[in-house]
Amino acid sequence: MTRTTQGARGERHPRPGSGAAPEVTTPAPEGPGAEGPNTEGPNAEGSGAGRPAGAETGTRWLSDEERAAWLANSAIMISLPAALDARMQRESQLTFFEYMVLSVLSEESDRTLQMSGLAARTSASLSRLSHVVGRLEKRGLLSRARIPGSGRRTNATLTEAGHEVVVAAAPGHVAAVREYLMDGLEPHDLAALRRIGTAVEAAINRGSPDAGSTTPTPPETSAS
Repeated sequence: MTRTTQGARGERHPRPGSGAAPEVTTPAPEGPGAEGPNTEGPNAEGSGAGRPAGAETGTRWLSDEERAAWLANSAIMISLPAALDARMQRESQLTFFEYMVLSVLSEESDRTLQMSGLAARTSASLSRLSHVVGRLEKRGLLSRARIPGSGRRTNATLTEAGHEVVVAAAPGHVAAVREYLMDGLEPHDLAALRRIGTAVEAAINRGSPDAGSTTPTPPETSAS
């Protein structure tokens, strides 16, 4: 995900000039709003750029509207997963990601997916997925099996115990999703939310090292 620099509000930056700046002999204003009007051009804080003192002027700083949208989205990215984790661990002894792994497997007719496919469906790296799957396997909620043939490919299969756990956890999960997100939205917000999520995912995939690569996917050594 792209990182955005956010500067302190109310900072003033010196205007470039053709000669040496005259020495300032008057004390700096104090108190909120004492700086006076901001006249530093289109990239200044007054137009919502939010750039810190000394930052590059050629950077595409965020406008007020963009910055407000980014901060609101940042709150979702940080607080929503934490809230889901806390609630699901309290109610179901599962983290949000563990639930997602079990849930995705439960949607398959044979409750089985190759580890690479499971990683894609849960938006996780193979290394992270392997660690979590190993933990769930120790609890008897899923099992792993090597796929015959060349390479080191591995399937993950939801066990009957895992199916019982995810079925029991599903009502609490959907209640949390409704309480924390869906019930606060208007019907027309849903299409926008889906469109935003799709666009962000596409941008992240374009920026990933493997995007557009024609190199065959390496064996899933981390999944075994």
